[in-house]
Amino acid sequence: MLNHPRWFLVISLAVLWSSAFLGAFLERAWTPLQDQERELFGTIVAATLTLLGLLIGFSFSMAISRYDERKNHEEAEANAIGTEYTRAGLLPTGVRKR
Repeated sequence: MLNHPRWFLVISLAVLWSSAFLGAFLERAWTPLQDQERELFGTIVAATLTLLGLLIGFSFSMAISRYDERKNHEEAEANAIGTEYTRAGLLPTGVRKR
């Protein structure tokens, strides 16, 4: 699936949409909440979504920092390889081939 990101996106959106639709259907099927219960439920939903937002934010932050670190290490490695080729060019011809 990871080799085909467009299909992964389409399938993910379909699963998320159907989950939301099923949740809304089940909410209507259950007994409706009283006003006081609905207010408390709204508070719980807000707190849960806030924690989810924080979790997603920290996850993206860590992923971005690791990506930047990997990119910097890759650049340093490429520079080191280039430096070695340049230094090898300064050696005599017989040693340079080795």
